[in-house]
Amino acid sequence: MRIIADLQVHSRFARATSKDISLENLEKYARIKGLGLLGTADFQHPQWNKELKKGLEEDDSGILWSKTGFPFIWQTEISLMFSQGGKSRAVHMLVYAPNTTVADKIISYLGSKGRLDYDGRPIFGMSVHDAVKDLKAISEDIELIFAHCMTPYFGIYGSKSGFDSLKECLGDQAEKVYAVESGMSADPGMLWRFKEPFNVVSFSDAHSMWPWRIGREATIFEIPKLTYKNVVHAIRTGDGLAGTIETPPEYGRYHWDGHKDCNFSCPPQETKKLNGVCPRCGKKLIIGVDYRVEELAKEPDGYRPQSAKPYYLLVPLHELIAFHLGTTLLSSKKVWEIYNRITDMFGTEFDVMLNAKEADLNAALPDDATLVRLIMLNRDGKLPIQPGYDGVYGRINLQEKAGSEEPIKSGQGQKGLIGFLGK
Repeated sequence: MRIIADLQVHSRFARATSKDISLENLEKYARIKGLGLLGTADFQHPQWNKELKKGLEEDDSGILWSKTGFPFIWQTEISLMFSQGGKSRAVHMLVYAPNTTVADKIISYLGSKGRLDYDGRPIFGMSVHDAVKDLKAISEDIELIFAHCMTPYFGIYGSKSGFDSLKECLGDQAEKVYAVESGMSADPGMLWRFKEPFNVVSFSDAHSMWPWRIGREATIFEIPKLTYKNVVHAIRTGDGLAGTIETPPEYGRYHWDGHKDCNFSCPPQETKKLNGVCPRCGKKLIIGVDYRVEELAKEPDGYRPQSAKPYYLLVPLHELIAFHLGTTLLSSKKVWEIYNRITDMFGTEFDVMLNAKEADLNAALPDDATLVRLIMLNRDGKLPIQPGYDGVYGRINLQEKAGSEEPIKSGQGQKGLIGFLGK
């Protein structure tokens, strides 16, 4: 069976999240998006944990089911802030539990290290090495994944507080972490160049349940049956990973180098000419993912290992519609009207973005030929993006390369999108 999963979401008890997040809303918009599996989010938070245990029922394979039959698995994210190698470090890690019993043991362990009630993504002053060692001692079935692995401040490979390798970070625990999560500012093609011993997954880190957040990044599983064991086996071995859905790295908030306050950004080659200094304020630039990839890469751009999985670069449909209408308000009535009309017609957002034929889209949107063109450019990896930097999201910039036949990113496997959902 083929399942598209988003296994990094947050509850309304995490900082900077929508207060409308509930199990019901997560399920509602996951279905509209085309997702078939979600993480529970923040399972260690006392209030959210009560809601999870009240609203979900666990089967004997570790899958939690809503009252209307939507599946979840136990998931949370923790922030580890510590010193190692003479440098301050900050790393975000995803934690998955095989069942309620183990989830409760994780909660007890985390509770012994700090408070759990102040934030859905709690902070602990322990190293990644120690956290991995202790959690794996609870159960080898616990799965640990480095979240948004390239972001400057909280990624395992981040330019500000990260490491140059898994071995440097984990030491003798390096073989107990099997995957990294690409995050918005990186994609598998960038990470393959490191030649590090990991599989690549992708999840949204959603702070709301809206379709332009949830599932904006996701992982496609091809497994015999939906069980926790099968999901984890796919993550650890790659057998059962059918690919990932990614936002174009340029769309992320840390792709290029720059200074938000100075409204300045530039690609790595320009940063080198500037000696890493902002030409407007004279301070050091915030080094982005693109630059950091070149620092760590052992292979040239375009390198593709034999085990590589396809990935699909997509800007969410709401954002295409909003750009088409000339608004920045993704939740406007008009944006929702068009979104609902075409998702109702084709099934889910992923069906629209990946499966719908151009002729059918034109028939469904007779007065919106430009929007159809945006959808097709998006599908083909040819949607021009002005790269994000220093916490500023990238943006569609159709004027810059309008009509170009050259994709802004190769996609490393964008071919064969039609029908990938098995429809």
